[in-house]
Amino acid sequence: MINSINLINFKIFAEQKIPLGPLTLLSGLNGVGKSSAMQSLSLLRQSHDSGILREDGWLLNGELVEIGAGEDLLHENASSSHVAIELEEEGETSRWQVDYVQQGDVLRYGEETPPEAQGVLFGNGFQYLRADRVNPMVSYPKSYHAVSQRRFLGSRGEFAAHFLSHYRDEPITDAALKHPDTETTSGLLAQVNAWMQEFSPGASINVHEIEKTDFVRLSFTFGSGIDESNPYRPTNVGFGLTYSLPIVIACLSTAAGGIILLENPEAHLHPQGQVAMGRLMALTAAAGVQVVVETHSDHVLNGIRIAVKQGILEPDHSLVHFFRRDHENGSATIDSPSINEQGRLSFWPEGFFDQWDKSLDELLD
Repeated sequence: MINSINLINFKIFAEQKIPLGPLTLLSGLNGVGKSSAMQSLSLLRQSHDSGILREDGWLLNGELVEIGAGEDLLHENASSSHVAIELEEEGETSRWQVDYVQQGDVLRYGEETPPEAQGVLFGNGFQYLRADRVNPMVSYPKSYHAVSQRRFLGSRGEFAAHFLSHYRDEPITDAALKHPDTETTSGLLAQVNAWMQEFSPGASINVHEIEKTDFVRLSFTFGSGIDESNPYRPTNVGFGLTYSLPIVIACLSTAAGGIILLENPEAHLHPQGQVAMGRLMALTAAAGVQVVVETHSDHVLNGIRIAVKQGILEPDHSLVHFFRRDHENGSATIDSPSINEQGRLSFWPEGFFDQWDKSLDELLD
């Protein structure tokens, strides 16, 4: 498990250490560094997958992230021309430091020798799902390399349908992840359908490969038995189910020892579904998968807090960070309230999921 990230001259961060746990929630207003923290991990993984991390440096634009050029990466008030990412894992610290080049999209190492790329970030159990996930479509692409060889859903979840078709009967081995309504059915498709009904009661997914093409088709039905509806295309159902599908698949299919990076899992979901999403992420972390999630949803937070209170996840296994900008130096800092065994937070920073209270005060004034 990655215990912390330390970012030096990286975008909004002059220097900031960010502790990580089995489940880490990143929150804060827009433009305060949450996505940058996620990008630091994805950047290392992207550079590793492209084959340049060990010898050359960082690939700023690729399959996972598109940062731009060196001028888009270096902190605006940087005291040096070096940018560094440090990962602490199992008591060992690995540091990757590159030299700034204004228009370069590959930033190269200077005199420092880079470490070996090893640990949870560079293993087979890696998923990164961006905020701009794939839209509802009539059909979805196949990728045998991504799905069969890497077990990767795509950074936008574009291969989720192919993944679900390919691994539909793969059993969910961790009993805690099995939905309570399907105690005797352990296949991935059955479990995905059970969890999807938390977001839209009665909804079921069907998936099949289109013959002689490189595409897979999804359809949704509602109800069951004689009351089951006709199948609907994703384009006629809405965004919520399509956006949440790759997250559910990632949580259920990633083996213990893997890592999942999630951006805005609440997108297009009703509050009830957002709470369920928080619970599913807590169950995933309890099953041994490290989960790092960026969210603006107090409902997702509450789903995690309830899971802690119910004993699903240990209180010290769930970390919460609230990012804010220091306007004097243009850098980001974090406040980190803890969650106790009752699911209560140790303190509430100003601006931390408090808009409901502020709006209510105005309405009652």
